Amino acid sequence: MTASSDSAGALAGVNQEIARACRDAKREPSSVTLIAVSKTFDAGAIEPVIAAGQRVFGENRVQEAKTKWPLLTAKHPGIALHLIGPLQSNKAKEAVALFDAIHSVDRPSLCEALSKEIARQIRKPQLFVEINTGAEPQKAGVLPQDANDFLKRCHEAYGLTISGLMCIPPLDEAPAPHFALTAKIAERNGLKLLSMGMSADFTVAIAMGATHVRVGSAIFGTRPKI
Repeated sequence: MTASSDSAGALAGVNQEIARACRDAKREPSSVTLIAVSKTFDAGAIEPVIAAGQRVFGENRVQEAKTKWPLLTAKHPGIALHLIGPLQSNKAKEAVALFDAIHSVDRPSLCEALSKEIARQIRKPQLFVEINTGAEPQKAGVLPQDANDFLKRCHEAYGLTISGLMCIPPLDEAPAPHFALTAKIAERNGLKLLSMGMSADFTVAIAMGATHVRVGSAIFGTRPKI
C-alpha cells in the first residue's frame, strides 16, 4: 500500500469516526469541521489528503506554513488554512494574510496587533480565544476565570469579532471535564464554535459539543521530527 493510499484510507476512517460520534451525540456530521493538522508534513504528504477530498488544514507555525501553503492553495482552490499554534504578535501581519482562522488569541498585545492588521488588510480571519483550562504555566491561553473579561475586552477595546474558543487539555488528565468547561464558557458568552479534540480524543470532544476537531497523526501517520 502506498503512502498516499494510507493517508486517504486514514482520512476516510477519521471521517467515519466523526460521523459515528455525531450519530451517538444526535448531531449532524456537517456540524463538525475536521481540521487535518499538517504541521511538519511537506507538500508531498499533503497532496494525497487534498486529493482524497480534505479541504481544511491546520498548521502550528506561520513560517512553516509560508513555505508550503501558497503554492498548494494556488494549485487547489477552496483550501481553508487554520493556525492552531501560538502566534507571536510580530507575526500578526503574516498570519492575517495567510490564514482563514486563528485559534490562539490569548493576550492584549496580540489582540492589538490583529486588530490593526485586520483593518489594514481588510481581511477577517475567524478568531478563537484559547482557554488554558488546566492552568498549566508552560501553556499559552487565557485562564478560565479571566475568560469573560478577556472576551469583553476583545470586542470593546480592540473591535475583534471572536467566533469561538479553543482548548488543549493537560496530557495527564481526562479531557472531558476540560471540554465541558470550555463549552460552558462559550455558552455564557454567546459563542457558537468550539475547537476541541485531537487524534486521541476527538470523539469525546464531539460528544461535548466540539464544532472543530484538530486531527493530525490519525491521518498523516507518525510525525517527522523537525
